[in-house]
Amino acid sequence: MEKLSQQLLATVDNSHEQNMHWTEASNADVLVHSSEPRQGYTVPWHHHRRSQLLCVFAGVILILTTRGRWMVPPGHALFIPAGLEHSVEMLSDVSMKSVYVMPHDPTPPDEAPRVVEVTDLARSLLLEAIRLREAPIGNRKAELVLSLLLEEISTLEDRPLGLPFPSDRRLAALCRAYLANPTPNARLDDWAEKLAMSRRTFTRQFRKETGISFTTWRQQASVFACLPQLAEGQPVTNVALEAGYESAAAFTTMFRRMLGTSPRTYMVNRWSFDRP
Repeated sequence: MEKLSQQLLATVDNSHEQNMHWTEASNADVLVHSSEPRQGYTVPWHHHRRSQLLCVFAGVILILTTRGRWMVPPGHALFIPAGLEHSVEMLSDVSMKSVYVMPHDPTPPDEAPRVVEVTDLARSLLLEAIRLREAPIGNRKAELVLSLLLEEISTLEDRPLGLPFPSDRRLAALCRAYLANPTPNARLDDWAEKLAMSRRTFTRQFRKETGISFTTWRQQASVFACLPQLAEGQPVTNVALEAGYESAAAFTTMFRRMLGTSPRTYMVNRWSFDRP
């Protein structure tokens, strides 16, 4: 991955700090923001007093939190509860928009981030809200757009693109290694042996640490690891073989099970999301 120059890094860091000051200083209930960071930039760890819906219009981002890692491809967004520490890594050049909403009730302590699919209506409303961002206070159209945007956001459907990470250091190391070199042939018994655990103990520990089974985590991790390559336009067959699948068909079956469509159709639709 190309490393950003110190001058460019300083510029984007300054832009992030200015946006943070703006969002934290404003008394508005709802704020919207747009940015286009370059591949390789990582937003430092931070939190907001508002809940944030971070929408990706183009590119792929990886959001790290103390609750896990979430990959967000085009056409999707991550809901980030108020007060949650997080960092954002750009896995490609990105176009993203954010909606910041002041919570009227205390944020539940167990509320976790979640990935949602952004509808065409939500997309259009968000773009219009950004266009009207400088409208005078009390502008009727701006108020109606924001009100309808919040209503539409409340109906967005969850998508299984979150990847819970264990807190156990040794188990987390195995998970990171898998992400760097995913393969559908990874066996529970092999992981248990590396940790000197019985199959039963490992199964119980893995579910306790992540909240899901080893097989489910492996399937999600495979999608998680392959999305950046697909977003870059790499052929599905190449991505499938590099991920350890015997054929593109086997990979497509797994992908369709997770996301409801084929890799090719999915990425064509998502990459067109940023077009007018």
